[in-house]
Amino acid sequence: MRTSLSIILASLLLVSCNSENPKTPNGKSSESGKEISPLIGTWKLLKGTTIKGKDTTVTDYTIGQEMIKIITPTHFSFLRHDLNKGKDSSAVYMAGGGRVKIEGNKYTEYLDFFSVREWEGNSFEQEFSINGDTLVTKGIEKVEAAGVDHINLETLVRVKAN
Repeated sequence: MRTSLSIILASLLLVSCNSENPKTPNGKSSESGKEISPLIGTWKLLKGTTIKGKDTTVTDYTIGQEMIKIITPTHFSFLRHDLNKGKDSSAVYMAGGGRVKIEGNKYTEYLDFFSVREWEGNSFEQEFSINGDTLVTKGIEKVEAAGVDHINLETLVRVKAN
């Protein structure tokens, strides 16, 4: 009888010690049980469009360079580099990041760190939409110190874990 009671108590203890976090409707978990935004993850930049007045510039970020953006519930970072390892005129390396605020379909980046220092200390509010594995963001980039004031649109694709 004592052995049976010990087995039952040990089984109950194991079941109650389940450390798995609660799952959200989209399958993502959080410590608090709150739903985690589908924005959370790693994204690869495909295309960027800037609109300043009547001028529109489209950049294909899949040719000769690569950029990823990593977004957590509290922070973001991005890394961009050329694919020729800095050995020709296409050489580029940029990195930045900081705090982030996500509310519904609004996303604000607080750029605390950036290899182009004039941009640091600015915040950038964007609207975003996700369709499948594609993220589209739209916001105004205004950086007085760099003479920047334009609409920025980005198209990114979710990076899958290997």
